[in-house]
Amino acid sequence: MSNPVAGLGAIGTISDLPKLMPVAPAGADGSFSGALTNALQQVNQLSGGAEQQIGSMLKGGNADMSTVMIAVEKADVAFQLMMQVRNKIVSAYQDIEKMQF
Repeated sequence: MSNPVAGLGAIGTISDLPKLMPVAPAGADGSFSGALTNALQQVNQLSGGAEQQIGSMLKGGNADMSTVMIAVEKADVAFQLMMQVRNKIVSAYQDIEKMQF
């Protein structure tokens, strides 16, 4: 009996997650906001690429379902990661706001 999970090896492993959304170096000034801007642009690019592949598949293009689904999942994981980063930033801001000086 074959292992149905064995076919997922081509998709990647946990160690491949940083490759899904590689964070570019910070902006020219090395700022935190520059790094966030670059990360947001990469998430937007992944999302746009997934949308293009979906559109191509729906129009009868040569995109196959597995490639489209992988692109959609990459975009989803990148978006979820950015949401978690945003939540951590908001939480840190709220903690700093509560500090008494």
